[in-house]
Amino acid sequence: MGEMRKIAAILVSDVVGYSRLAGADEDRILARLRALRSDLIDPTIAVHHGRVVKRTGDGSLVEFRSVVDAVRCAIEVQNAMVERNAGLPPDRRIEFRIGIHLGDVVEESDGDLMGDGVNIAARLESICEPGCICLSEQAYWQVKARLDLVIDDRGAMQLKNITDPVRVYSLQVGLPAQPKSAASQTQASGEPSAPPSIPDKPSIAVLAFNNMSGDAEQEYFSDGISEDIITDLSKLSELHVIARNSSFVYKKTSVSVPDMARMLGVRYLLEGSVRKAGNRVRVTAQLIDSMSGGHVWASRFDRDLTDIFAVQDELTQEIVSALKLKLTASERDHLAHERATNIEAYEFLLRGREQSLACTRPGNIAARNLAGAAIAVDPAYAAAHALIAFTHVLDYINAWSTEPDNSLRTGLELAHQAVEMDEQQHNGHFALGMACMWSRDLDRARAEAQRGLMLSPNSIDLLLLFAHIQIFSSDPASALETLAVSMQLDPHYPDVLLQFLADAHFSLGDYEKAVGALMERLARNPQSDIAHALLASCYGHLGRPGESLKAWEQAIQLNPTFSIERRRRVLPFQNPDDFQRRVEGLRKVGLAG
Repeated sequence: MGEMRKIAAILVSDVVGYSRLAGADEDRILARLRALRSDLIDPTIAVHHGRVVKRTGDGSLVEFRSVVDAVRCAIEVQNAMVERNAGLPPDRRIEFRIGIHLGDVVEESDGDLMGDGVNIAARLESICEPGCICLSEQAYWQVKARLDLVIDDRGAMQLKNITDPVRVYSLQVGLPAQPKSAASQTQASGEPSAPPSIPDKPSIAVLAFNNMSGDAEQEYFSDGISEDIITDLSKLSELHVIARNSSFVYKKTSVSVPDMARMLGVRYLLEGSVRKAGNRVRVTAQLIDSMSGGHVWASRFDRDLTDIFAVQDELTQEIVSALKLKLTASERDHLAHERATNIEAYEFLLRGREQSLACTRPGNIAARNLAGAAIAVDPAYAAAHALIAFTHVLDYINAWSTEPDNSLRTGLELAHQAVEMDEQQHNGHFALGMACMWSRDLDRARAEAQRGLMLSPNSIDLLLLFAHIQIFSSDPASALETLAVSMQLDPHYPDVLLQFLADAHFSLGDYEKAVGALMERLARNPQSDIAHALLASCYGHLGRPGESLKAWEQAIQLNPTFSIERRRRVLPFQNPDDFQRRVEGLRKVGLAG
């Protein structure tokens, strides 16, 4: 295969004063560089989807899928180097210069990159200050609206062997950036702008267990085991448990244990593997203390497949014992609560849960069918009934069915049945709380969410539901507090949380903060019509008609059937004035009658 031209985000880095450092003690400096690559640089590149094209003794050429990824990677590395250099004399510090450019490159058959795109990135790196990042104008425009950064415009510069002047932007890192928007102050980028602090109580992240079955189709099973352990641990009020959404970010990456723990804000990590073959299953697990890097314990279970629930129970009890957790009587009851024991029904449910995570209409239908298959095997399977109820409520929210009102009624009835079947199943309370909220029964919705949180205090689904209920109940200040708890438990939170954050700020009349949250959501999910629509209203209140009209046009372009009146009918605001304020922002720029 020959060469191929493409546009790429290119990062070039090297060590400042490498020859001076190597001259003092080359073996030592090479050993330190190797350690930095394996512990910090390579894992950070992997997390941000980079590809190392080539290395020199002191430098790297890396290709990224986007400039945003490249800049986030560069910031993380430079900030980490400030920490690592703290306390070292200047002549022993390793400092990097980094240049980033978006441009045309030629990819050779061996994967190497050549051309102006690479050359400009290399020249930017060469004029960079130690510990800084230099961006070309092309790269800067990609991140200008997406990342909240303080950047110095150095103007057009003539770079060596580059024909035309290049406008250069310099980013100073190493100190915590002072965010310009309130959304950033609450870490609203979805990837923690600074690692969360470790909470006072014991804290743990359960990583996605490796699927060792030799069959990618079995991934749902190993993921499901990990998720159920997270669910079990989330029932314990004395334990801070990171949500699945965040702990699964590190699936199939080579990030080190200390770095993962730091990024998630936890002390302990549980990792393991699942091998399923016929009627047998082998589960291995180890609990790691990131402070020492050592194993607190490691276990291996070789069992019949039907014993998988007992294995999960034993793992949970091992963690409770190892962390010396003091359980309340009700928590002991919750953990001892008898699980579904039909393995065939359980596997159908795991597949259904996996499908529902797609948040699409086909995924929703598949989830309902799989949960239905679980119920056909085990009619009393409350968790499967709860999942089916939830899929009907989603049909209503997203207008995925031909008769949305019937979907909501069906979801409400089925959620009631799920709770009646098993009062201790927090998913049933979640489905019922969701159905009640959209049915405008906010008091019952709040009661169900609170009951669910008593059963599972670390549940992100229930926390986000509770925040949503608080927004609709004219209690946005409390919603912000609930969202802050959720963000600590889920540092890589989904972008919909930013919509809730914006809604809460909007209801408080803080339109600038709402804009900040919405801009961050749209940087992650440009296809959200409701984000563009709320943004249009914010700009209307702020007296910025041009931006308001542009945001509204984008909302209509994404969803030509977007209707203010349908939103008025569907959104369950307790106080009609809360919705009217959203219309008023549009009316100020002539977008609503």
